[in-house]
Amino acid sequence: MLNWFTDLADLVVFHFLEMDSGSKATRALHFFIEDVTKIFFLLVTIVFLIGFFRSLVSPERARKMIGGQSPWKSYPLAVSLGAVTPFCSCSSVPLFIGFLEAGIPLGVTMAFLITSPMINEVAVLVLASTMGWKIAVAYVITGLAVGLLGGLAVAALKLEHHVEEYVWKIRMGETTLPTTDSTLPGRIRYASSQVREIVGRIWPYVLGGIGVGAMLHGFVPQSFFLEYAAADNPMAVPVAVLLGIPLYSNATGVIPVAEALLAKGVPIGTALALMMSVAAISLPEMIILRKVIKLPLIGIFVMWLFISFVAVGYLFNAIFA
Repeated sequence: MLNWFTDLADLVVFHFLEMDSGSKATRALHFFIEDVTKIFFLLVTIVFLIGFFRSLVSPERARKMIGGQSPWKSYPLAVSLGAVTPFCSCSSVPLFIGFLEAGIPLGVTMAFLITSPMINEVAVLVLASTMGWKIAVAYVITGLAVGLLGGLAVAALKLEHHVEEYVWKIRMGETTLPTTDSTLPGRIRYASSQVREIVGRIWPYVLGGIGVGAMLHGFVPQSFFLEYAAADNPMAVPVAVLLGIPLYSNATGVIPVAEALLAKGVPIGTALALMMSVAAISLPEMIILRKVIKLPLIGIFVMWLFISFVAVGYLFNAIFA
């Protein structure tokens, strides 16, 4: 079915515009048209379907499922729920407070908050549709591992004193978490609102990512990437992670960039490291979390993600060499 979008790009570029198939501009425009139509079709469809089923797992229900579990169950459960319940950044503060006031340890809470923005199920499905399930599965497995180990590290370091004092003083039940209407019409309305909210929020970044990907695909020669971003360049992975930190986007928006980089011969580990950095080390998210945690814990949080993503990049470059 995804070949329809290739055929549409062929029709526009070669039939209506009658462009030369060998030119750089043609390759860039073809990439742009194909990915815009394909990714936005997938976005609207997947966000609606997932929004419908996500209404079954509200933030309050996620909190109750994790609370009261043993550490052997709570950490895997936290990262699993984080992967399938990627709540927006506006939910980060009430979720953080709600988890702690329910008696959920800080390490488990951080494992959830690390995994939730990084493993975006919409992005995973779009990633699988555009670049294959091997890359999508690798992205999910590494994201779960980073969240799980990050939560365990926070617990081992006993960083509770870096949580703002007012958070610990909030009594059970004072924090209101979002709820959804569980009826069928309510779930349909919720799914439709998710399409409007999520697509309406990220479409500029998706278009920007596709535009960057198109420029890379059409105008940047493959020799450039083979020289500076090849697997034998030890600095390629950390530079990719550093480049991803200031980029304000999400995993969906950076997929076209990763797609173009892979097509140019950039190793899978370097591309995944860039994707994970863009998705998880978000400046707006850090600003929001500053309301509940102190700067040293935010610094540890960012440093852990940086080291993890560099390690993931090196590992997958070695595995898929």
